[in-house]
Amino acid sequence: MLLIVCLSFLSLLGSRSSSDSTTPQSLITSEESEQCSTCDFRQQNKLMRLHSIKSQILSILRLEQAPNISRDTVKQLLPKAPPLQELLNQYEQKGGIAEDEDQITTETIITMATEPQSIAQVDGMPRCCLFSLSPKILPNNIIKAQLWIYLRLAEEATTVYLQISRLRPASEGNTRARIRSLKIDVNADTNPWQSIDMNQLLQSWLRQPETNLGIEIKAFDTKGKDLAVTSAETGEEGLQPFLEVKISENPKRIRRDSGLDCDEHSPESRCCRYPLTVDFEDFGWDWIIAPKRYKANYCSGECEYMHLQKYPHTHLVNKANPRGTAGPCCTPTKMSPINMLYFNDREQIIYGKIPSMVVDLCGCS
Repeated sequence: MLLIVCLSFLSLLGSRSSSDSTTPQSLITSEESEQCSTCDFRQQNKLMRLHSIKSQILSILRLEQAPNISRDTVKQLLPKAPPLQELLNQYEQKGGIAEDEDQITTETIITMATEPQSIAQVDGMPRCCLFSLSPKILPNNIIKAQLWIYLRLAEEATTVYLQISRLRPASEGNTRARIRSLKIDVNADTNPWQSIDMNQLLQSWLRQPETNLGIEIKAFDTKGKDLAVTSAETGEEGLQPFLEVKISENPKRIRRDSGLDCDEHSPESRCCRYPLTVDFEDFGWDWIIAPKRYKANYCSGECEYMHLQKYPHTHLVNKANPRGTAGPCCTPTKMSPINMLYFNDREQIIYGKIPSMVVDLCGCS
C-alpha cells in the first residue's frame, strides 16, 4: 500500500515538472515566431521602399523607362573637364549629402555638342556645334552659361585666336556671324580647357528658338593651325565642346519633427526609421554618374492609437469608424533631397536635386 502511494506521489511530481518545463519553451517559441514575423514585415517594407525609389526617380525625371546608356557609353560621353571633375570630387568627399533644404537650390545642365542641321551646312560643313536646350532653361532662371572648349596645346608658347561664330541658314548666303573673338596667350602651363561666357547668346536662343542653328568654333595659333577639339577623334574622347548652364530653383521648406531611429537588430516594435543603402549599380542604372549609392532609409513598425496624441483628428476619425480604415501607418514624416549627376534620355548631363529621396524621420499618421 505504501509503495502504491509513493509511486502515485512521484507520478504527480513528474507531471507537474513536465508541465512547468514546457511552459517557458512555449513562450520562447512564441517570442521567436513574433520576432520572425516582424523581420519578414520589415524585409517587405524594405523591398517596397526600393521599388518606390526606382519608380519615384523615373517619375520625377519624366522618364517612361531608364535611359539605355552603358558604362562604355558613359566613359565616351562624359567630358574630362574641370566642372565635371569638381562635381565628382564633391561626391567622393561628401558621399552625395544634400545641401540644407532652406538654401536656394541650383541645377546644372551640361549639353554635349552635336552636328548642326543640314540647313546651316555647306558641303557638310561645319561638323560642330549644335546644342539642344533643356526645357528647364528659362530666361529668368539662368545663373551662368559657359561654353567649354579643349585646345590641343603644344609645349612652346604661342598665341591662340579663338573665334565663335553663330550659324545661319545656308540659303542666306553668309552662313556665319562672328559673335566672340578672344586672344589667348598660352604656354605649357596653360589649362587646355577654356570657358567662354554664353549668357547673351543663350538668351537670344531662348527668345527665338528657331535661330538656334548652332555655332562654329575656331582656335588658330600663329601658324594658322586650328587647335580646337570639335569632334571625337581617337584618343580625344570626352574632349568635345559642351555647354554648361546653371539655373536656380525656388527653395522648399520642410516641417521638422521627431522620431525613433533603429537598426536591423533592434527589438523595437513601434514605428521606427531603419537604415537602407540604395546601390544604383544593383539596379543596372549606369546612366546615373554620381552618387553610385546613397543612404535612403525606410520606415517600419506598429502604430497604436495612443501614439496619435499629435494627430487628434486622425484619432477621432479612426475611433468613429474603426472598420472603415486600416488604422494609422508608419510613414516618413520628413524627407530630404539628394544631389545627383546623371544622363537624361537625350544624353544630356544634368546635375540637380532629386526631392524626397532620403527618409529623415518616421511617424504614425
